[in-house]
Amino acid sequence: MPSNHRVEEVLSGFKEGRLTLKDAVDEIVGLRIEIIGNLANLDMGRSARCGVPEVMLAEGKSPSQVAEIARKAVRASGRIIVSRISSEHLDAVRTLCQDEGFLLSIHEDAAMAVISTGPSPELGSGVVAIITAGTSDIRVAEEARVIAGEMGCRVKTAYDVGAAGIHRLFPALKECLGAHVYIVAAGREGTLPAVVAGLVDCPVIGVPVSTGYGYMGQGRAALASMLQSCSVIAVVNIDAGFVAGAFAAQIANMVGER
Repeated sequence: MPSNHRVEEVLSGFKEGRLTLKDAVDEIVGLRIEIIGNLANLDMGRSARCGVPEVMLAEGKSPSQVAEIARKAVRASGRIIVSRISSEHLDAVRTLCQDEGFLLSIHEDAAMAVISTGPSPELGSGVVAIITAGTSDIRVAEEARVIAGEMGCRVKTAYDVGAAGIHRLFPALKECLGAHVYIVAAGREGTLPAVVAGLVDCPVIGVPVSTGYGYMGQGRAALASMLQSCSVIAVVNIDAGFVAGAFAAQIANMVGER
């Protein structure tokens, strides 16, 4: 199994004297939990343990809850990603960052924000391509893009190249050459991932998007179509941009290291 970049960083930090033995052990063990009252138990060791960053789902939480969780997470680990963030959540997060001196990066199309005390992770050699069938699928694709980038991948995108105008796909695939894995987001009948998988020699992850209406609308037809694909693809849940982005990054990072 390829080595974990985070573990390498921790060991280098200890060797060079930037980390104490206790700090290095805490990071490597990957079992750090930050308890926030009765509100949340933050898994601060996930990045070291699994290579996937800590992501907080803002949906269903009040602005004050999001701000408090983010405060503790950034103080403990230096970084947290917030997904499905609303304008009210953003107001609370902006105030938090002003008060604490945290850095704030807002990704409006993805409805995400990254709160941190330092720069973005260094880019590695893994390359992820993200393709959407339509413009309405971009919101989910952007969520995948942010996560893949936060996991150190280089990301190429090609949006609105769906099967309704299939001639748009071929120039897009040319722009995505060199990718180690493809994420293909599509709503309605969800055709595009199977088409792409029949044209490329890399893993393809299909993401059904909750567009479409009437019978089997809201992504259900797209999900069923992808699950029945005769092309070889993996399929995540409806609108699961985070899962697709993290899964693709794990693949790309493993391949890129070879």
